[in-house]
Amino acid sequence: MLLKDLFDGIDIVEGNLKGDMVDIKINSKEVGFGDVFVAMKGQNFDGNDFALEAVNKGASVIVSEKKLPFDNVVQVGNVRKAYALMCKNFFGKACENLKLIGVTGTNGKTTTCSIISNILRAGGKKVGVIGTLGARYNSEIVNTSMTTPDPYQLHSLFKSMKDDGVEYVVMEVSAHALYLDKLEGVKFEEGVLTNITEDHLDFFGDMKNYADAKLSFFTPKFLKLGIVFGEDKYGKLLMYKPHVPTICYGKGKIFDVCGYDIVTNFEGSHFVCDFLGEKIEIDSNLVGEYNVENLLAGIAVTRSIGIEKEAIQKGIKTLAPVEGRFNIINILGKNIIIDYAHTPDGLEKVLKTARSISNNKLVCIFGCGGNRDRKKRPIMGQIASTYADDVIITSDNPRFEKPEDIIKEIEAGTIKKCATIPNRQEAIEKAMKKYKNNTTIVIAGKGAECYQEIEGKKYPFSDFEVVYNYARSLKKPLKKDKNYPFKD
Repeated sequence: MLLKDLFDGIDIVEGNLKGDMVDIKINSKEVGFGDVFVAMKGQNFDGNDFALEAVNKGASVIVSEKKLPFDNVVQVGNVRKAYALMCKNFFGKACENLKLIGVTGTNGKTTTCSIISNILRAGGKKVGVIGTLGARYNSEIVNTSMTTPDPYQLHSLFKSMKDDGVEYVVMEVSAHALYLDKLEGVKFEEGVLTNITEDHLDFFGDMKNYADAKLSFFTPKFLKLGIVFGEDKYGKLLMYKPHVPTICYGKGKIFDVCGYDIVTNFEGSHFVCDFLGEKIEIDSNLVGEYNVENLLAGIAVTRSIGIEKEAIQKGIKTLAPVEGRFNIINILGKNIIIDYAHTPDGLEKVLKTARSISNNKLVCIFGCGGNRDRKKRPIMGQIASTYADDVIITSDNPRFEKPEDIIKEIEAGTIKKCATIPNRQEAIEKAMKKYKNNTTIVIAGKGAECYQEIEGKKYPFSDFEVVYNYARSLKKPLKKDKNYPFKD
């Protein structure tokens, strides 16, 4: 590819764009002859410190915000924006040939993306999905390490999806991706805001910075139409002071898209949706009022782009629960709920939902991730001990922290005595042994994750497998709820 084409649309401070290039690299160890090396400063390393290594390995160009002492340097004003645009150009600007729908928010992104994509498929559209659970399109499944992938992988996925005939791409948009300019040059048909509650303050410092990052998505730079949750205070801000045309949704009849006559239980949810005066009866396998909110977002998105209401009803009716999101297992006389809830708001919603649909004793097993936002730990301890009858505090992904230290910080917020069992498998098994019939046990924090991260290594671990293996060890007959999302 010619360098001048790679740098199309990028503001150059200084540099020579003659010649061509082979590939784009941000890791100097991966540089080959003819590659472009992009020197970015991260949290732990500064790519500029490795520019000489890249030159010695045969890099054709070094891209940097600094004026480096090499002949082949292209200096730019913002290296992260330049990198995102370079990746877009390198993969043929494929995103411009796709209809993109982005979903941002603290909680509900994955479920809302699944709802939207299933409705679109029911409407006869070819759809790709990118998010926490990876990228999926047609028969392809691609693992991604982040909610919103690095620009290189993101635009590579866009190209693969376009080449495979995909028309719509529904993707999760993280606050980190917005803050770090990963989506520079990408334009969305619609963007959804589910909610903004406390999370990632280890990175953003405070709620204002975190919220500002997410709210930056709702501008003409990124969106043609905004779909916002009107019951969230930040959604209200966008509702009353929009920067793009905006539709608001919520459970009250004051919203453009609203849900009422809501009935939700262990079998699913039923409600009536009013979309700008048009009534749509909804039956769903998803449980809880917070999932009604996610469904309303999905309806607002798809109906506004012309999907017929019959396809919306079919897409919702046939949608199985999302992996690791309020998955219900009926086992040994108990209801086991496995959910990804790892924020205060997420945990509260799951426990409130479990309480609202069952009169059983409610037990909560959860922990908090290591080397992440420590402020939320006592808050989650308070929430768990408020809404659950019994609480077992355990380990999540401790990373480089001691599980016992994390547990102590969670305990600081509890309002009653809670059990502490650092070993997560032991915590789950003891709860299943201790609590008899007519108990609901919520296992929160990891959802569909198939590993536990300890001291920099990911060890195989699944909450689902622990539950099922314990039942098998008792040689009791196993009854799976219809919501079980996995194949044997």
